[in-house]
Amino acid sequence: MNFYVYLIISKRLNRYISYVGYTNDINKRMVLHNTSKGAKFTKGNQWKLIFKKKYLTKSKALKEEYKLKKNYKLRKFLKQKYIIKYENCNFTTL
Repeated sequence: MNFYVYLIISKRLNRYISYVGYTNDINKRMVLHNTSKGAKFTKGNQWKLIFKKKYLTKSKALKEEYKLKKNYKLRKFLKQKYIIKYENCNFTTL
């Protein structure tokens, strides 16, 4: 079984916020986030997947998720890269 570490972003009050998580089914997890059934932090927003990485073990995925959650510089870099590329992205539709 494969596990994924992912980074999603949403626009809230004219600024972008990010969320880092892990899962074994990225498509199902995105549906949960966008229907307000995912993590409490993600409720009420539309989210876009901007980064994912596959791991073969759950323990490795959890370790990498923790590192990404704490690495604010990398998260900011990934957000800026996405925002520049998709600046006119409409977050109300998927």
